[in-house]
Amino acid sequence: MNLEQHDTRDDMKVWLSIGEVEELLDAADSQQKRIALSLGAHCGLRSHEVLDVAPEHVVDTDAGPMLRVWHGKGDKYRETPIPRDLFTTVRTLDEFRDAPSSDSLLNITSTRSLRRWVESTAEQLADDTGERGWRYLSFHDLRRTWATNLRSADVDAMLVCDWGGWNDLETFLDHYKGKHSPDAQKRERGKADWL
Repeated sequence: MNLEQHDTRDDMKVWLSIGEVEELLDAADSQQKRIALSLGAHCGLRSHEVLDVAPEHVVDTDAGPMLRVWHGKGDKYRETPIPRDLFTTVRTLDEFRDAPSSDSLLNITSTRSLRRWVESTAEQLADDTGERGWRYLSFHDLRRTWATNLRSADVDAMLVCDWGGWNDLETFLDHYKGKHSPDAQKRERGKADWL
């Protein structure tokens, strides 16, 4: 887990490792929460975008499974990759629910509820692990983590910008890419025998 002081607030920005993302998802106490957290950490969605996700937005394309974000920031359309297991979960849930595929996947309607889900799950992890950094985790940190983990895996920065809905590379670098992922740091430390 990487932490950095916010420039204008008293709390911290948080970047999770891939393992910590899985730890967070495993700690979610319902399938709804796990899906919502995964949409942030594995798809880079903003909180208001998560609330709008409907099963019909999950599509299989020549590029692989994608999630269509019809009303992103500034009401802009984009597509972002969705992990195959999340794709399958959404499709399976859609088969067994009584709502049309165009209805929201989640049973919440406010970003406040989404923030509470993150906070309660992170609080439980802080209590269970003794890692105080969990207490700073926000939903937006999941998006930050997603972008940083993609870059640490050497995914092209312009493609990350496209998937994340950023207008330019400078905005992405200034506000989201602030830290290298723990996995990238570990890989780079391994290059120096004395570390």
